Amino acid sequence: MHISEGILPASVLVTGAVLTIGATALGLNKLEHDKIPQTAILSSAFFVASLIHVPLGPTSVHLLLNGLVGIILGWIAFPALLIALFLQAILFQFGGLTVLGVNTFNMAFPAVVAFYICRPFLRKKSKWAVGVAGALAAVIGVGLAGIFVALELAITGQQFIPVAKLVLLAHVPVIIIEAVITSVALGFILRAKPEILGVKV
Repeated sequence: MHISEGILPASVLVTGAVLTIGATALGLNKLEHDKIPQTAILSSAFFVASLIHVPLGPTSVHLLLNGLVGIILGWIAFPALLIALFLQAILFQFGGLTVLGVNTFNMAFPAVVAFYICRPFLRKKSKWAVGVAGALAAVIGVGLAGIFVALELAITGQQFIPVAKLVLLAHVPVIIIEAVITSVALGFILRAKPEILGVKV
């Protein structure tokens, strides 16, 4: 779900950059030394998952896993996803450096929202609660990211409104796939290493 360079107006680019810089600073402030390994792993997972993408006009469709990243990292999702998106931009020309702030915000802010909404379900430590948390994380992570991209494209010009609608529609199957993946991953983590999710056995 990368927005390409040369599409968005300067006002949107600057706003996205400022919001991302501020949120990344907050995330780095919360990044403790013992969380660095899991942050690196989740950043790598996001990097790999979004390498396989289908071009869709000025954007693209691919797995995100930002909901899973958000549930585990919270605000640290911003620096984690910023690094992954930066590497994708310079290595594979996905998105670009001028839209890095906007693309990072589109991915990371929904991850933070997923953190606050989904984490309480995990404290119940039941299969049902884990399934709900995984499904909600996918809906919030992918759905909200899709809405942000669609809105940014829509306010850019009338010619992008059909693409904006297509972006939302194309991510419905992505939400379903990620709901399954996130639920399974959360279930495994909860059994193997619940402290990662801040849950006591």
